[in-house]
Amino acid sequence: MDTDIIISQLIEHFREIVPLKNSDIDAILPKLEIIQLKKKDYLLHEGQISRSMRFIAEGSLYAYHIDEKGKENITQLGIENWWVNDLYSYLSELPSRMFIQANEKTTVIQISKNNLELLYKEVPAISEFWRLKMQSAYVTLQERTFEHSRVDAYTKYRTFVTTYRNIEQRFPQYMIASYLGITVEYLSYLRKKHLSDLS
Repeated sequence: MDTDIIISQLIEHFREIVPLKNSDIDAILPKLEIIQLKKKDYLLHEGQISRSMRFIAEGSLYAYHIDEKGKENITQLGIENWWVNDLYSYLSELPSRMFIQANEKTTVIQISKNNLELLYKEVPAISEFWRLKMQSAYVTLQERTFEHSRVDAYTKYRTFVTTYRNIEQRFPQYMIASYLGITVEYLSYLRKKHLSDLS
């Protein structure tokens, strides 16, 4: 993907939420870093401190942690125009407890924490963008926590495919199942039930 197209994708993403002047864009551009990942490449390892915000320009990523039994538990899935990060590590500056890995060939735009702090002062609209993004992330986390403990698996699956229409075909079934906290076999059953209900 062409670098100009990649950058304009992020600028348009910002502009969906906040207005930006040409001078704002001139301030933003030098602070961006483009990362190219091959399938299975890591963007973040457990034990590293997450020091950047990461925007997916092309491809897909997933985040997971490994429990005491050695099982991978997927906590985030991300495709184009999504942000994927360990916010706990980023905000606390403590070592990450998760891995972030490419599910396919992926292009990511990173903004380091130091550069983002500079942008907050130079481009106030970026500060407003992240204020709104953090609010949205908190609401989403609360909803997911509520669903995890109080909603049945079928409702969870229906909410997932309705909310994230383009994501199910991008990831293997075992990843979707792990994200929803169910087995692959049960996911297959829920998918058939959902298709039957739609017909």
